[in-house]
Amino acid sequence: MERLKDKVALVTGAAGGIGGAIAARFALEGAAVVIADLNIEGAEATAEAIRGDGGRAIAQATDVTDPGAAEAAVGRAVAEYGALHILVNDAAYFTTPATIEDIPIDEWRRSIDVNLTGPFLMSRVAVPAIRNAGGGSIIHIASQLGSVGKPLRSDYCSAKGALIQLARSMAIDYAADNIRVNTLSPGPIGTPRIFERFGSEEAAQRDSGTLTLMQRLGRPEEIATAAAFLASDDASFMTGDDLLVDGGYNAI
Repeated sequence: MERLKDKVALVTGAAGGIGGAIAARFALEGAAVVIADLNIEGAEATAEAIRGDGGRAIAQATDVTDPGAAEAAVGRAVAEYGALHILVNDAAYFTTPATIEDIPIDEWRRSIDVNLTGPFLMSRVAVPAIRNAGGGSIIHIASQLGSVGKPLRSDYCSAKGALIQLARSMAIDYAADNIRVNTLSPGPIGTPRIFERFGSEEAAQRDSGTLTLMQRLGRPEEIATAAAFLASDDASFMTGDDLLVDGGYNAI
């Protein structure tokens, strides 16, 4: 359980849900973690919970669409812990379901900014720091919807599909620097956000859990386990790959 001992990780969107579970698992695996989120209160709560369990974590208010905020987050990681080895881009934005005729242009732009440009901005600042540390791992949290379409989700599907391609291109560009770049694509996961979107846990299960071969929603901890694998040397021969953890959603 110490595959990330002496490593430093920065996880965006880690105030809760999948990002929070990833941060907690990384700390359990021995990493020092920077909890980066626009929701600073939630980020502080995640960091406090990790410290309460004996881990190392600090919170950093971060808007991933702001280049200055990206620089500040990476700078904080290096200043506090001396290096950066792992970046997880988990911050996400969801629009109200609509066709392209009905999505407000500002909503489309916000979705692309958070879901695609955010990982680009965070990565372009993190790469030099990870290179200086001797290499490491960058993980973009994509989605099963980066590989298949879904009605009324053109913005999200487009951004996540592009994110998978971004990882492949980055993997090619930075292999010589010992920086592995992969995407991790969750299926429908039982988080407070999805419960809120559907109105209840039961409604989310009826709508999305039944779309998987396992006939259930995934758990954030299951995605965190996969992220820990990709971040660790156990995945030393994986780069430019998309790891689907979707309960068989894409097999149907």
